[in-house]
Amino acid sequence: MGVTVSKRVDKRAVGRNRIKRVLRDVFRRHRHELPVGDYVLVAKPEARGVAAAVLRDELAQLFTRASALKPSPPAGTMPGSAGTPSPAP
Repeated sequence: MGVTVSKRVDKRAVGRNRIKRVLRDVFRRHRHELPVGDYVLVAKPEARGVAAAVLRDELAQLFTRASALKPSPPAGTMPGSAGTPSPAP
């Protein structure tokens, strides 16, 4: 998981670190429910004035929606490479 909180969100490092800390905590609590993959969180300037409890709730709702998604099967580059053998010639 990657978290980005730019100076446009909050000019003070204390504020940016607070947002990152809350986002990482929510991710740790929900990662066992999430599909395997890479997650990138980019904070918007509106996150500066939001209470930590609201950030937690909104991100938890987002992760709940993400965990409801079924991962798509990997697409192979060769016919029959998705785990089933090709028919014999």
